[in-house]
Amino acid sequence: MIIFIGLLLILLANSKEVNMGKNLYNELLAEEERVIIHKGTERPFSGKYNNFFKNGTYHCKRCDAPLYRSQDKFSSTCGWPSFDDEIKEKIRKEMDVDGIRTEILCANCGAHLGHIFTGEKLTEKDVRHCVNSLSLKFVEETNATQNEKAYFAGGCFWGVEYHFERKEGVISAISGYMGGTQENPSYQDVCYKNTGHLEVVEVTYNPSKVSYETLAKLFFEIHDPEQANGQGPDIGEQYTSAIFYNNDSEKEIAEKLIEILETKGYTVVTRLMPSDTFWRAEEYHQDYYKKNKSRPYCHVYQKRF
Repeated sequence: MIIFIGLLLILLANSKEVNMGKNLYNELLAEEERVIIHKGTERPFSGKYNNFFKNGTYHCKRCDAPLYRSQDKFSSTCGWPSFDDEIKEKIRKEMDVDGIRTEILCANCGAHLGHIFTGEKLTEKDVRHCVNSLSLKFVEETNATQNEKAYFAGGCFWGVEYHFERKEGVISAISGYMGGTQENPSYQDVCYKNTGHLEVVEVTYNPSKVSYETLAKLFFEIHDPEQANGQGPDIGEQYTSAIFYNNDSEKEIAEKLIEILETKGYTVVTRLMPSDTFWRAEEYHQDYYKKNKSRPYCHVYQKRF
């Protein structure tokens, strides 16, 4: 009888500890629990943090532990948030049940985050933490320098994107369309239906690391600003050289750089237009050269400043 009572007390104590442990964690929705507790995966491109680049810290959705910093997030076009570094000692790595992949978990509470991959050569660190948005909670740094966006059209967006992605201070470069009349145009619409859109690259950058003027200079040095009917072998209105400015300051910087080039003997045909709605291009256009392990055929860097 005494032994029975002792065992009963131990079971009650353990049950109390488990319940207390549960109460320490945030309440999860059914879909969050499927991913975080039962190691599921959200649909690609469905997560709120997939194409998200504000300054701040990404925390565990289950226990609020800090996991990743925004400066380590990059655009991989895989469909899930990607990071090439972690906050020290906050991530636990284990062999996945499939025996092939490496699973990443919150070191504090064991929440499933996703998987880690290497050898893809997507960043200099050559590592990608592929994380479910549902496993994360973003905390914005209100006092930090906010990322800004710039819009450049210099022929085929594949090559423009390629060069901007390699510039220090650039967070992401996304291919898309701007300047036309049709909402959410497709590549076929832009090429064959005279929608008026140009192939544009949206450059998200940290102004504390790289200035708008530096980016605009790079733009003029990776394409031919004197070609009026396209860019290189790509002929057509959608390949027009243009800068879509967000404010008067950007416009003045672009005008100053054009004036400098003209004093050097260049006949610049680049158009300056106020920014409009940016429509992201189809996924097969994103990181085209990276995916195909090739280099631009009509965009070659040439120093002009």
